[in-house]
Amino acid sequence: MRKKFFGLALGTLLLALCFAAQAQQPKKVPRIGYLSALDPAAEAIRAETIRLALRERGYIEGQSITIEYRYTQGKIDRAPELAAELVRLDADIIVVAGGDAWIRAAKNATKTIPIVMVGIGLDPVGAGLIDSLAHPGGNVTGITLLSTELGGKRLELLKEAVPKVVRVAVLYEPAISSNIRELKEIQSAARALGLILRYKQRNLVEN
Repeated sequence: MRKKFFGLALGTLLLALCFAAQAQQPKKVPRIGYLSALDPAAEAIRAETIRLALRERGYIEGQSITIEYRYTQGKIDRAPELAAELVRLDADIIVVAGGDAWIRAAKNATKTIPIVMVGIGLDPVGAGLIDSLAHPGGNVTGITLLSTELGGKRLELLKEAVPKVVRVAVLYEPAISSNIRELKEIQSAARALGLILRYKQRNLVEN
């Protein structure tokens, strides 16, 4: 249900932006640029959810709408190049499924094409991507799942559920700034709870 809600919400947002972008060019088939931090296999479920949400609103990929997919496969340095490529393809909107580095790459590539960030827990205000949640400003909008501050609470719940726990392993992606912020929250909570943390960095395209 959560995936369906997310897909419908994002689909509605994409359609609203497409209608706005096409207001002066009614004969043009809307083109969505999709910039992902992952690879096609890892991104398959989210991409399919978006396609289904668009289909429910009468937009069928390859017929009444075109989607250009670009995958950086965890390589941040590829984001600027692929974002610029989507701009050259004259995308009406660009969906960014990645951290703030990917969103910033798209934002640097265009000041006019609407950019839709897909929620992964980043703080877009803190990252300097938008002015505020209520009034984003500029050309960046979208959905974000602000859960960074819950890292410590999750650790507290774990300790409550398993009182004998002593060591906790933390898997995180250093390229995503929200992961670093949440890690700090977890470290503070671990000290208060007397827990020992073990860290492992995870590459975005690892299984």
